Parts: sequence; C-alpha cells; structure tokens
Amino acid sequence: MNTVTLNLDPILRLTDEQFYQLCMANKDVSLELNAQGELIIVPPVGGESGRSEADLIIKVGNWNHQTKLGIVFSSSTIFRLPNGAKRSPDVAWTKLERWEALTEEEREKFPPLTPDFIIELRSKSDRLKTLQEKMQEYIENGLCLGWLINPQDKQTEIYRPGKPVEIVQLPALLSGEDVLPGFELQL
Repeated sequence: MNTVTLNLDPILRLTDEQFYQLCMANKDVSLELNAQGELIIVPPVGGESGRSEADLIIKVGNWNHQTKLGIVFSSSTIFRLPNGAKRSPDVAWTKLERWEALTEEEREKFPPLTPDFIIELRSKSDRLKTLQEKMQEYIENGLCLGWLINPQDKQTEIYRPGKPVEIVQLPALLSGEDVLPGFELQL
C-alpha cells in the first residue's frame, strides 16, 4: 500500500483543531498534514519495519531513561511544526525543558514544536524522495539532528541545520553528537 495525498485546499483549509478532531474521529488511520494543506494518509508498515522501528524507540528510550534529558515519542505522535505541517516521525526526542514549557493542553493534543532529534526509517512502501523532503522540512522548522535510515540502499542520511546532508554507508556507528550526548546507535 502506498501513501495517499489528498489536496483539500480547493475546498477547505483545516485548522489545527479540525485536523485534531479528524484524527480523533479516524483513530485507525495514520494521518499527516503538510504545509500546503494536503492531507496525507500514511499506510501501515509490515512486521519487519515495525520491529525495526520498535528497536529504535527502545534504544533511544533506554539512553533517555539513563540521562533523563528529554522525552521520547513514538510514530503515533503528531507534531505541529512552525510552518503549519502536522508530522509524525518514526522516533522523536525533545529536550525536557522544551516539553515542560508546553501547556497541559498542548501536551495532550498535538505538541506545537519540532522535535530536537528524529529518526525516519524507510519502509519498502516509502518513496525516498518524499522522506528526504520531509527531513528537509524538519530541518527548516528547527530540527537539531535527524537520521533517515534507508535499509534498501544500505545507508543513512544525517541531517543537521546549516550543513549538507551526510550519507553514511551501512553498517555504521551513528552518534547523537551534542544533541543526544553519549548516545550511539550501531546499524
């Protein structure tokens, strides 16, 4: 199953609250909304991609449990980016002080922030170009560090603000750099 994008703009422009209500009314469907107002229906992943995604969440979560520096989120979390997009990366992490600065309502709904760190794991149904554009969007909206793990091409793209994308061939040891100090991921 492929990602489906619906252009709603000629008919309506969803507000943050309308998008939230749409997601709550359709909990069995994974939805995103891009900055152009297009509704994106994201297909479910298969067993191998789901297992790999869970492993990544566990590894970032274990590091975070030890350091207590932030909050880890799963792919079910939608973030409201400054450009108006509503996105859900496969793994996300944000600094604790940024999370605590949000109101209770902002935490309960879709947090209005760009995570400090994300991982996108390319599944077999994902188009690489679409994921690369999504990663660039995160960077343009304040992401500090992002990894696009691409098992199909045996490489990882590392995204940092103000720097060209770095491509690392797999296997590799990735560093959380100064964003996730001491975190390493062997791929």
